Amino acid sequence: MSDYFVHKSAYIDENVIIGKGTKIWYFSHIQSGARIGENCNLGSNVNVANNVKIGDFCKIQNNVSVYEGVELEDYVFCGPSMVFTNDLTPRCRYPKDHTVYGKTVVKSGASIGANATIVCGHTIGENAMIAAGAVVTKDVKPYALMAGIPARRIGWVCECGERLDDSYICSKCKRAYHFDEENETLIQE
Repeated sequence: MSDYFVHKSAYIDENVIIGKGTKIWYFSHIQSGARIGENCNLGSNVNVANNVKIGDFCKIQNNVSVYEGVELEDYVFCGPSMVFTNDLTPRCRYPKDHTVYGKTVVKSGASIGANATIVCGHTIGENAMIAAGAVVTKDVKPYALMAGIPARRIGWVCECGERLDDSYICSKCKRAYHFDEENETLIQE
């Protein structure tokens, strides 16, 4: 008996590692070489492509494909039907070897809203929040709140997810931050 759950309609290829406590639901497919951490929850119709690495405690909602070239660190949230890409110049007539796919890294604690699109080749910083429907076309700073097409920073969020005001002190959990002007980023105190 395994120490993780896979629904009977899901398909798991050979050479896959699935961590303890992880749940994989209806009609999902985990491809060869994928590594999924502990205590993750993969909703219905999730595809995890070859050689993808997913950290611990990740939640991937329904209808998400995590393509080769994407890496999710711990505690990443992927909202329903959000999209990762891995090729900036796709052509059916001229297929490419997987070694040229753009690498995308989603750092620990980041959240990506429903129907957002993450263009490949970028890093989403720790605890960043991508709004529903946003299109990310560049790197995202830690704690940044990104929205729009293309996505731009419209504010900052706390590690707990609460939007921060100009004091950079979370009204919900009281964590304090300061703005590093040289690097144009937020740092937790």
